[in-house]
Amino acid sequence: MDTSPDSLDFLLSDAGATEELAAALARAFPGAARSAAVLYLCGDLGAGKTTCVRGMLHALGVTGLVRSPTYTLVEPYRAGAMNFVHIDLYRLLAPEEIDELGVREYCEPHYLLLIEWPERGGLRLPAADVELRLEYAGSGRSASVSARSPHGRLWLENLAHDTSLIPYVSNLT
Repeated sequence: MDTSPDSLDFLLSDAGATEELAAALARAFPGAARSAAVLYLCGDLGAGKTTCVRGMLHALGVTGLVRSPTYTLVEPYRAGAMNFVHIDLYRLLAPEEIDELGVREYCEPHYLLLIEWPERGGLRLPAADVELRLEYAGSGRSASVSARSPHGRLWLENLAHDTSLIPYVSNLT
């Protein structure tokens, strides 16, 4: 396993493995006490982005239905003192629409923004702390988790120490 704080790679055989990675990301989450934390989720349609968000939110204490915000674009959740905002930009027509979604309002302490299709938001989005890239790999998926900030490096360092992920470690890099 590449245990550097900058990048970790995994092979995920099925949706259950994607959910395990999501739960591990939740366990590794260092919080957002000083400012919002931002996770970008990248990948083709059906690659597992929403499955990962759902798994993370449930592991972080969100109860009830976690739905894809494909049509609403933004779905807020709360658990304890934390606020979670699932944003899906697939149907965004132009980056300028980010302003209309009120994304900046969520850039506060005690918020975690989970943003699918971030490339559609351009420079109007807050910068990522961590980027998760999911890709098809045979009948399963590959996942690459990369730190994009000092906070993200701490998140990945925590993730690298999660021994439950050993069956999914990949030597892709």
